[in-house]
Amino acid sequence: MTTAFDPVDLAGTRLVNRIAMAPMTRSRAEAARRVPTRLTAEYYAQRASAGLIITEGVQPTAVGQGYPATPGLHTAEQIAAWREVTDAVHERGGRIFAQLMHAGRISHPDVLGEGLHPVGPSAVTPAGQLFTGTGLTDFVAPRELTADEVLETIEGFAAAARNAVEAGFDGVEVHGANGYLVHQFLATGSNHRNDEWGGPVENRIRFAVEVVKAVADAIGPERTALRISPANPYNDIAESDTDELYAALVTAIDPVGIAYLHLTEAVPGLRELTVDLRKRFSGTFVLNPHTEGPTGPESLTLIEDGTADILAYGALFLANPDLPARLLAGGPYNTPDSAGFFGGDHRGYTDYPSL
Repeated sequence: MTTAFDPVDLAGTRLVNRIAMAPMTRSRAEAARRVPTRLTAEYYAQRASAGLIITEGVQPTAVGQGYPATPGLHTAEQIAAWREVTDAVHERGGRIFAQLMHAGRISHPDVLGEGLHPVGPSAVTPAGQLFTGTGLTDFVAPRELTADEVLETIEGFAAAARNAVEAGFDGVEVHGANGYLVHQFLATGSNHRNDEWGGPVENRIRFAVEVVKAVADAIGPERTALRISPANPYNDIAESDTDELYAALVTAIDPVGIAYLHLTEAVPGLRELTVDLRKRFSGTFVLNPHTEGPTGPESLTLIEDGTADILAYGALFLANPDLPARLLAGGPYNTPDSAGFFGGDHRGYTDYPSL
């Protein structure tokens, strides 16, 4: 029987176990240059015993930033700073993928600066507010991307993927979940286009498919991955055809031969769809399962019963830098402190004790 503590081959990259650190925004980049810091390198290196680390969302272009103090991968300074992170992880035997996250309409001019304005598939203002660094602010209507700008945005993902490889990452995960730009193209609530990028399912999946293909062409499919979160209403997303939508998307990307598909069960009652999508995808399947609280040791059975090949842990990995060892030993576990989740210094970031 396969367990979470067995190694796995990830499209030619050997992982020492099947426990992944899920991507988690921490908002601790150096704000002006959007570069990770040496504290960031320490944070990820502490967690290098994961089979795979997936970083926080990294904006592929300047206009892709969604929150204050998040890092990018579109300048020489950012590449150099990320090299310190990947070197630190590799020195401890870890593997690390960069998550490329274009926030799309989930942003604000006060966050972007430089005269930039949030963009999206359509000019549909999301409900809610965003923390801009000075307080909560209402979202603004995004500017609808032109057809040429859609193509430029796809190339932006590919360029950032090349930068990631230059920075020493083992690969990249395209963030197609949680209401950000790729998800905005998928969903009928945020995509009102009537060109080849909107309307029927085959058009709404086109952006996600083309981004994945462009990244795979740039750095190789074995270094490329995609994250999805079917039926996730986060960031004011509304899907009218979830089952059909994701079946079509997974069927379309499967021939590309990417390293893994990462599915987040953001809402209860999705397991039947999860199992169906897992069957449709012939590569490695990473699952962040739906749980009432943080994913815990009880989810390890999802590896044993074949529901997933790799299990992604979020908050529990945040609070337990040596999580694989703790899971193997049956605990004990540090409790995540939400006060240190976003922004700040080393407290709630690199000061959680190991066993």
